[in-house]
Amino acid sequence: MSCGFTRHGSFSPLFAVDGQFAKPTHRRGQLSCNDTYFRNIGIKAFDKDLFDYTPSELSSDADVKQGDLDVLISCAPCTGFSRTLRKNHVEDDNRNTLVGRTADFVKFFRPRILLMENAREMLMGNFSHHSKSLAKNLRQQGYQFLSGVHMLSNFGLPQVRERALVIAVADGITPRSLEDLWEGWSPKREALTVRHAIANLPKIAAGETHSSDPDHAAPSFGMLTSIQRIQAIPRDGGSWADLVRHPNAETLLIPSMKRCVRRGDFGSHPDVYGRMAWDKPAPTIKRECAHIGNGRYAHPVQDRLCSVREMALLNGFPLDYKFAGESMANRYRHIGDAVPPLISYQLACLCDWMLSGRRPLLEECILPGCSFTSENIERASRQFLFSEKILREAALQQRA
Repeated sequence: MSCGFTRHGSFSPLFAVDGQFAKPTHRRGQLSCNDTYFRNIGIKAFDKDLFDYTPSELSSDADVKQGDLDVLISCAPCTGFSRTLRKNHVEDDNRNTLVGRTADFVKFFRPRILLMENAREMLMGNFSHHSKSLAKNLRQQGYQFLSGVHMLSNFGLPQVRERALVIAVADGITPRSLEDLWEGWSPKREALTVRHAIANLPKIAAGETHSSDPDHAAPSFGMLTSIQRIQAIPRDGGSWADLVRHPNAETLLIPSMKRCVRRGDFGSHPDVYGRMAWDKPAPTIKRECAHIGNGRYAHPVQDRLCSVREMALLNGFPLDYKFAGESMANRYRHIGDAVPPLISYQLACLCDWMLSGRRPLLEECILPGCSFTSENIERASRQFLFSEKILREAALQQRA
């Protein structure tokens, strides 16, 4: 999120906090995302856990007091809300309480704008009471609260990524949304494809790093059968389900695949070990995208996982963004965990509009260096505008 704001030019970061949890079973600090943050944003983030780090401690450590902040950005972990984890349908993850805890930091620092991004289930899932509690608290503090679920491909991201956004503004500020920023415009559909985003990158093999870009690197395969499996999957959108009729299916299919075949129930499982399709948006890039067995993350035609750089471009990072850390798996996590900078730059433009009163031109709101450029926007058709109206009305009904 900070990338979009710092590159906008009207904002300067005063502090950042991240506990750097790679996995729940790992100790704090192992994710190394604060190294990537420092490399690109230029300030050292505090390695703190916001469960016990208080607003007053943060104020003292960062030398920031009430009234200093124009924008406070709060992005609690989305893992506890995501519908892709079966337990989240019945179990309220303790990390979800960090959404409500944001109100304590708002009360202390009194920012003019609060901005929050998370999985869509934060607003419409079984545990949406956390966001409802936050909304109630902020309204009691005098803030206006605007929330909605957005398909980010509607704003130029070449990926199927549905996310919740919350914008709360202090008294006297008119709240605005990304739809307001894009009113009358839409992205060209051909610019939302995997082909448009990554086809011009140099070819590399699994286990290779390109000489001109240390982040254009892909992991090697640990087993011969893994190499054979990806080689056998059809190019441009194929999946392991296509292996059922392969002459070497008995060897290429892993036990869980064979169980799906016996049940005749593939569900969403064909995405595992699947290839991206050239002329479609990428699938949702999640934090565990460092293995082809975790989703449709294989390159459309090359026999490997999409590289760190390719994943970054598909998640709206500019080409010059540098990822830090010795662990390649962590660099993939930094991408999957991120708010796409292509989108956060638009949010920075939106916040600047709310604070200054000057509406920017849409072409000014496209982050330079990304695969999606200002040349990829066009006047919206009536059909597009009508569909957006329906989505916004549905979101209003959901909030009500």
